[in-house]
Amino acid sequence: MHDLSNLPVAHLAAELDAIGKSAQRKAGLRLLPLLALGYGMAYVDRVNVGFASLQMNRDLHFSATAYGLGAGLFFIGYALCEVPSNLQLLRFGARRWLTRIMFTWGLLSAATMFVRTPGEFNLVRMLLGMAEAGFFPGVVYYLTLWFPRRMRARAVSRFYVALPLSSVVMGGLAGWLLGLNGKLGLAGWQWLFLLEGLPALAFSLVIFKLLPDGPEGVAWLTPDEKAWLQGELKAESEQAYLGPRAGALQALGSAKVWMTGGFLFCALFIGHAYAFCAPAILKAATGWDVTRVGFLVAGIGLAAAASMLLASRHSDRMGERALHCMIPCLIMAVGFAVAGTARESWVLVVALAICFWAYNSLLGPSFAVPMQFLAGRAAATGIAAANTIAMLSGFAAPYYMGIRRDATGSYQAGLRELVVPCLCGVVLMMVLTRSLKKRDTAAIS
Repeated sequence: MHDLSNLPVAHLAAELDAIGKSAQRKAGLRLLPLLALGYGMAYVDRVNVGFASLQMNRDLHFSATAYGLGAGLFFIGYALCEVPSNLQLLRFGARRWLTRIMFTWGLLSAATMFVRTPGEFNLVRMLLGMAEAGFFPGVVYYLTLWFPRRMRARAVSRFYVALPLSSVVMGGLAGWLLGLNGKLGLAGWQWLFLLEGLPALAFSLVIFKLLPDGPEGVAWLTPDEKAWLQGELKAESEQAYLGPRAGALQALGSAKVWMTGGFLFCALFIGHAYAFCAPAILKAATGWDVTRVGFLVAGIGLAAAASMLLASRHSDRMGERALHCMIPCLIMAVGFAVAGTARESWVLVVALAICFWAYNSLLGPSFAVPMQFLAGRAAATGIAAANTIAMLSGFAAPYYMGIRRDATGSYQAGLRELVVPCLCGVVLMMVLTRSLKKRDTAAIS
């Protein structure tokens, strides 16, 4: 370790800045692609049921409501296990716990190929949610061990970009996999579940081999870089609303955690409504076959990935989170109002695409919000608690959209009504932002 104490102030600042940039660059290159690949597989195995439903619902005689219930039960299992899962991550370490999560969800995702009744479908989706629970909030907490606050929207977006990119992969593969219908006696939807579940099993071994539990034991950071990172994170944690000495119960009782969860519920309600229903909506609107619809979903997802990265970069540069969350919500409110009343198919497609781009642009800034006021054990618990509230939207959204589809004969009423969570999200973020500003003002005075 170099002795920096004798350097002039200007030179010291430049040296520390260079050390910090080097540490962040190394962490970004070593960790974020690995975590992004893992999350991409998780997202595919979570929502590939949307494409599978194009054949499965017909073959198994599932109504839209029965499908929506089963698709959504994943999130009940997920929500029930998120906080316990993050506490186990603290106990066992990120490497072992994330490996366990990936292995079990891959196994259960592949096993979905064996369902025959609504009850079996409901059970396997519930178990899949319980198995995957903790991966996303665990990773978000894990990033707080490596990246200071001013870098976290970009850090989140660079692994979370796997969400829209996985839509690209899933859209491109879905038509081919469903086209295997009848091969070796399996339906196309069975091939889809099998061949999209097995990669998670294999990748869990990669996670076990390559993911470190924290910065302390890695050889690819120099002593100076470790010291810089430790100093930055310690200073930020001491300033947190719920810092390193706060317990799990304090985080669970925090109104700010609940408001964050409420905003994320509204945002993810919209995202899950799109993910589970978009293939069917776009197929009905365009009259295209599954392969062409898959490529359309892929193209929308590719543009959404760019919007996520650009918005998160701008949020970090400006040091601003609230407007980067509220403006996309307002854009989505307009977009869903248009999509829900559109009579031309191209208007519906464009409106849905804009909504998905706006949705992805708010994800990085929104998941950086709880990192502004949580640290240590409170961060692990608070992030998981907020995400638990948010993930309940994954149950509510597809189930609600299925009910509205069965009641009205189309998805357009459901699309119009997505304006409500958009506007509720704006109000919740405004209230949360005022609360955080009052705390900052009180701390200064």
